[in-house]
Amino acid sequence: MSRRVVITGMGTVNPLGKNVEEYWENIKANKLGVSYIDQFDTSDFPVKIVGAVKDFDPSEYIDKKEAKRLDRFTQFATVAAKQALAQAGTDFSDIVPFRAGVIIGVGIGGLNMTEAEVTKFNEKPDKVSVFFIPMMIGNMAAGTVAMQTGFKGDNFCTTTACASATHAIGEAFRKIKDGYLDVALCGGSEACISRFALSGFNNMKALSRAEKLEEASTPFDLNRQGFVLGEGAGVLCLEEYEHAKARGANIIAEIAGYGATGDAYHMTSPSPTGEAAAYAMKCAYEEAGLKPEEVNYINAHGTSTGLNDKYETTAIKLALGEEAARKTVINSTKSMIGHLLGAAGGVEAIVTALSVKEGFIHRTLGYKTPDPECDLDYATDANRHVDIKGALSNSLGFGGHNATICIKKYEG
Repeated sequence: MSRRVVITGMGTVNPLGKNVEEYWENIKANKLGVSYIDQFDTSDFPVKIVGAVKDFDPSEYIDKKEAKRLDRFTQFATVAAKQALAQAGTDFSDIVPFRAGVIIGVGIGGLNMTEAEVTKFNEKPDKVSVFFIPMMIGNMAAGTVAMQTGFKGDNFCTTTACASATHAIGEAFRKIKDGYLDVALCGGSEACISRFALSGFNNMKALSRAEKLEEASTPFDLNRQGFVLGEGAGVLCLEEYEHAKARGANIIAEIAGYGATGDAYHMTSPSPTGEAAAYAMKCAYEEAGLKPEEVNYINAHGTSTGLNDKYETTAIKLALGEEAARKTVINSTKSMIGHLLGAAGGVEAIVTALSVKEGFIHRTLGYKTPDPECDLDYATDANRHVDIKGALSNSLGFGGHNATICIKKYEG
């Protein structure tokens, strides 16, 4: 059995917006979502900038008492999922609950709470919160969303570092395409902006130490110096096409392909050959029935780290061939919001879907100096208006995890 899978709803909470409409308007306006750290004193700390969600209040979507028992990443995921369901325009009560699933990726989980509870533990072990374990574990985002929606089908958390959300979307796509589910809420969530997390990433030389906001996240620029740690969630409502069509759903775009591979190379560095990432891209566009020259937009992983941007460029050339790669427009949403780790693929899939629908590709911000090893078209000069035949959204995670989804314009 092979069925078509479409996007009928989307929801997000991220540094550029607390819903899809606000997010997309700010993306199109090329607004910068990163900000100076105010969670702790940075006077003696080398990292100054993060991609934080400001003034977040989940009470519109979650009961206040219940929200207190949910970690921030679970709150993000629940709000984004409810937004996606609202946009889909139905609660899917006509579908058997076991045919409705929730797959939400989380790269790290409740790290802030872990930091706080370990501090308590070191002072007095019996003061550790009874809610610590259920609040901290990454799968609680998917579990909570299921409790909120009544979806009883496949319910799990993909944890593949920065590829978590794209793997979640890809696996949901597979479940629907192959006939195991009819609808799924899928994507990713993350909330671990703290001195503890920032210290870990900084000590491994992964973070930008820029002091000016506009110089912090600069994907593909010669002088890029690392990523900006961000937080948020992005959730899609995927639906079997015939069901969506029968109920007159507003179809945003079509998920048409998915590729997943492993570098089997290094704990943190992508493979220099780009072979595995290229194979994931190739699997995605071939499953979508596209030729390399028909892939004319890629929302890159584009982290602003030295190795990722260089090796992702290599992988794109290998996946499409040199000639097609040079004609493809590439951008990095992380240039605006930073790197949301396990949530990155979710918020970037939203941008990719809307780009396909509207024929709009946002500019990659922060780029000033060309890098000879990153020599493709990264939309660094201006926004583009392009009729997008096929788009790829890439996610490449620590551990060598590669995931790519292919999104096509919905044409009935």
